Amino acid sequence: MINLDDPRKFRPLTEQAHQVAMNMLRPISRKYDLAEHEYPKELDMLAAMIDGLSESGASEGAGAAGVRRDDKAEDTTVKNGTNLASVMSIAEMCWGDVGLLLSMPRQGLGNSAIASVANDEQSKRFEGVWAGMAITEPDTGSDSASIKTTATLDSDMDCYVLNGEKIFVTSGERADAVVVWATLDRDLGRAAIKSFVVPKGTPGMKVERLEHKLGIRASDTATIIFENCRVPAENLMGSPEVDVKQGFAGAMATFDNTRPLVAAMAVGCAKAALDLVRDLLEQAGIEIDYDRPAITQSAAAAKFLQMEADWEAAHLLMLQAAWMADNREPNSLEASMAKAKAGRVGSDITLSCVELAGSIGYSESELLEKWARDSKILDIFEGTQQIQQLIVARRILGLSSAELK
Repeated sequence: MINLDDPRKFRPLTEQAHQVAMNMLRPISRKYDLAEHEYPKELDMLAAMIDGLSESGASEGAGAAGVRRDDKAEDTTVKNGTNLASVMSIAEMCWGDVGLLLSMPRQGLGNSAIASVANDEQSKRFEGVWAGMAITEPDTGSDSASIKTTATLDSDMDCYVLNGEKIFVTSGERADAVVVWATLDRDLGRAAIKSFVVPKGTPGMKVERLEHKLGIRASDTATIIFENCRVPAENLMGSPEVDVKQGFAGAMATFDNTRPLVAAMAVGCAKAALDLVRDLLEQAGIEIDYDRPAITQSAAAAKFLQMEADWEAAHLLMLQAAWMADNREPNSLEASMAKAKAGRVGSDITLSCVELAGSIGYSESELLEKWARDSKILDIFEGTQQIQQLIVARRILGLSSAELK
């Protein structure tokens, strides 16, 4: 029988994450929402605590590699590993604050790119590096395959020269390095797009500006210019060979890892809104009865039950995508389904909770209006709602990107 309870070995981890969210992130959430671009210095202590837990083994599950499925063996035992632990803990942290989670040292989206594409030597070399991810360009939004930033191999063959502009780079100013997606040859299309780890302060790399945003204000979002930026050849992630058959596999593998993480952020933020509104409804004398049909209850209670059902669907899709990654099963379809569902549901739930709470939801007396602002980006970055639906359609119908646009 299917068991929908949290895996027992991850419960201490998720409880720790929830305590951090409640006692460390929530108290400073409004402060750094108002003080946009000011670095949340409290996160340094939190990062040190997490490092200590990792070294002691107390956070086993979040940092463990998980047990991989051996395709050559007959053992088909299912495993719960790193990916599942990550989405569960991220959801709890975002119950506290999405922007602060995105500002956590050594927890950038670029780290997922490194984990997805880097070889063993690179994984070891960049261990502990806080990496942002630079893929979006002024003329390249959801269509990542049309990247124009170039990477030209130097005549001495010891470095690549990067030229181009990247926008909406999360942690672009604060991170130790940025994973930059660039093309080796525009004529070869998406197959020539590779990723490069560019350390902070590399000559030719300039943070042009920081964006002022609707939500996740605690997280810095940068525009970065690369002008004759020389990057060591060994910082190209994976193989430098252009494999036309493999195509854009490196970026897609990255997104298969990061999209469930973004889904987890939406799930956590929406859960925060649901928990608070449930309490507010109870204080107002509105009972939510799970033993009676929604149609027989008040409009507010019926709306809450509908939101909670949507949240549960997004939560389960998130868990499925992460579980499949842990078990070495292709999860491109499920990752996009989780991201699409959670992104839309997260935005719908947080905004509906503002409406249900009335003046309390619209004011700064509670964090509801902030969660509504924060959640919108989770339906946009890492692939918009429309792009996710397009990917899902392609996977289900078995059509290529050229056949279904």
